[in-house]
Amino acid sequence: MTNKEFEKLVEEGIAAIPEKFLQKLKNVEICIEDNPAPWQLKSLKIKGSLLFGLYEGIPQTERESYGQVLPDKITIFKKEIETAAGSEEEIRKIVKDTIWHEIAHHFGMSETEVEKSEKRRK
Repeated sequence: MTNKEFEKLVEEGIAAIPEKFLQKLKNVEICIEDNPAPWQLKSLKIKGSLLFGLYEGIPQTERESYGQVLPDKITIFKKEIETAAGSEEEIRKIVKDTIWHEIAHHFGMSETEVEKSEKRRK
């Protein structure tokens, strides 16, 4: 899949987020990288598994204001998703789910809370 095609899927994934959440999404950059950097994997203590996305920042529930701070960052890892997916449709689904998952972290949900919420979503 070309980078342009993947970017379009990420844009579709963002557009699929309900408007009430998009309006509250503040000071967040969403970017695409091929793979996570070694230091990202090390900081998460991940070995031998694929990482589709990563939220880096201060969740809204822990933040008092946004004055003079760098944007939070959500990174979607293209090659990791392509490795796990068997088709373009599966890539689309993983991208959409990953964006939702990482945005949930931005809103302050823990990994356990996100997983429970994902089960209710499906």
